[in-house]
Amino acid sequence: MNGRKLPDGGVLYDESEDIEDDIEVEGDAAASPVAPVDWNEGGKNETGFRGAELIAEFVKRLPNNPGVYRMFNEAGDVLYVGKARNLKKRVSNYALGKVHSNRIARMVRETANMEFVTTRTETEALLLEANLIKRLRPRFNVLLRDDKSFPYILITGDHRAPAIFKHRGARARKGDYFGPFASAGAVGRTINSLQRAFLIRTCTDSVFETRTRPCLLYQIKRCSGPCTHEISDAGYAELVQEAKDFLSGKSQNVKAHMAEAMNAAAEDLDFERAAIFRDRLAALSHVQSHQGINPAGVEEADVFAIHHEGGISCIQVFFFRTGQNWGNRAYFPKADPSLSGAEVLNAFLAQFYDDKPVPRQILLSETVEEIELLAAALGEKAGHKVTILVPQRGEKRDLVDHVIANAREAHGRKLAETASQSRLLEGFKETFKLPYVPQRIEIYDNSHIMGTNAVGGMVVAGPEGFVKGQYRKFNIKSTDITPGDDFGMMREVMTRRFSRLLKEEGKPDRNGETDTSVEAADRAFPAWPDVILIDGGQGQMTAVRAILEELGITDSVIAIGVAKGVDREAGRERFFAPSRESFSLPPRDPVLYFIQRLRDEAHRFAIGSHRARRKKEMVRNPLDEIGGIGPSRKRALLQHFGTAKAVSRAALSDLMAVEGISEAVARQVYNHFHEDAAK
Repeated sequence: MNGRKLPDGGVLYDESEDIEDDIEVEGDAAASPVAPVDWNEGGKNETGFRGAELIAEFVKRLPNNPGVYRMFNEAGDVLYVGKARNLKKRVSNYALGKVHSNRIARMVRETANMEFVTTRTETEALLLEANLIKRLRPRFNVLLRDDKSFPYILITGDHRAPAIFKHRGARARKGDYFGPFASAGAVGRTINSLQRAFLIRTCTDSVFETRTRPCLLYQIKRCSGPCTHEISDAGYAELVQEAKDFLSGKSQNVKAHMAEAMNAAAEDLDFERAAIFRDRLAALSHVQSHQGINPAGVEEADVFAIHHEGGISCIQVFFFRTGQNWGNRAYFPKADPSLSGAEVLNAFLAQFYDDKPVPRQILLSETVEEIELLAAALGEKAGHKVTILVPQRGEKRDLVDHVIANAREAHGRKLAETASQSRLLEGFKETFKLPYVPQRIEIYDNSHIMGTNAVGGMVVAGPEGFVKGQYRKFNIKSTDITPGDDFGMMREVMTRRFSRLLKEEGKPDRNGETDTSVEAADRAFPAWPDVILIDGGQGQMTAVRAILEELGITDSVIAIGVAKGVDREAGRERFFAPSRESFSLPPRDPVLYFIQRLRDEAHRFAIGSHRARRKKEMVRNPLDEIGGIGPSRKRALLQHFGTAKAVSRAALSDLMAVEGISEAVARQVYNHFHEDAAK
């Protein structure tokens, strides 16, 4: 038997050599008596079975235990991940072919292998299923997209004067974390208001330790100046505690305390102190006024609502913590149009909380399947009881209705954007007489100053707009390129981009037709571009086409040049397409505006990458170029001499006088700055 032990005692039965080994299982798993299908070294199924017949063979040896199953096609790609209370009963449904939708029937037909993991309970199976779906992204599952982590507010706990920061990622630093917030902008606005209300520092510890006088934030009453002891440690600790209380839901107590202090100062005729408390109260009111609705009966909850129409699902999520609204976000999961809104929401929830903290209460717009199982699984993961409700009346129902309205509005905007993008891509096809509607357009541009810090930028657009996760930058590395040679830079970018694409993906299969099938919609965003847009005229296009011909991919990618018009005026661009004379488009043509937007985005990205590289070069310290000079020795030299320039002018004896700098190191530093030094 080819099973292999998991860290927690479970057994994973692997019938395919192409499957990943690092499967994560929540909780204990029990061994499964599933016998594998015979495979040869190439990973082919020697039984000759496919689809329902193959699944039927597996069913004969499956246990009546809870677990997770995976279905694979002939190439070893994961088609689907599912969980079951009873593996034998669940998988047998696929073999019997009962009540299968077109989507499921197609998935069964493509199945060439399966894999199983048994778990101790169904809740563990649910958590493992969500983990695998997020990692493997099977095309027949509902997939959560735009799954970046949420930002938090961190009040540090490892310093005598705690600071307040925006935090994203692992909670490695000691301190108190408050969140999640829906966006970095929401965190930034809240921190700005909290600075005015509680005067907590936002500087780094290194800056804090080197201050000899208060900074500008102290002067404009945004910090209490703990760095130079403008406030006592006890007084500062009191401010920090008030901030924690406010973020922990005790906002009314904090405001009442401030109001009392303001009135007391006014009675003592200390109007300056009373004005300070007045401004702090105004800052707290500003925080709460920008949080929208703040229901009194919802202390800690996430509220989910789905609007499902036109083949697109929009799930709107509102976050409530400590009785305050901390923002909302819209998601558009990838799901088969035949699925109902409840089915999409059900699949979405477990994936959403796979790597996020779970609140004590979750409110939904509609009932989902196995709601009690989901609550139990999330409670087991969070370590506290989780309640999932579909409120029918009262304040909570009003709250859910508000979230539904937001989901409906976001859905409408997305539908309009998608339809508009589809029309533009169709118009793009007609304008340039392409054989098919492009699904992936790559736009290239270079940026440099007199050839220095040269960077090539690539942005990507598709049916849903710009795909920022696919953007790439190319630091120009060739030493043979003359500074300012745009043709040479573009040749390097094209060579590096398509040489790597050929190596990783191979040549694309172009049949010259638009693939609008449901199967095409299931596939991931294509790796190969249908069209590349080059910011340049005939010269640039000659260089690009020479590279494409050298790589043998002129029939795989259509290259189009976009030259700036007379006097570089927008609207008078010239286009250079294959097998036709250059031409311009009418000034108000929607396709012209579309191309201008693509080119401007490429220009923005290339310039931003160039500026970042230039800034990095400008702040690079000359001491970084000396071998054997690490952070500690560099710090010692800079503290002793003040600047790198002073170090370069120092005599050998002065360098040797620095603590931690030996004679050998001092001589190495001296020789680096003095080429004529004695060897």
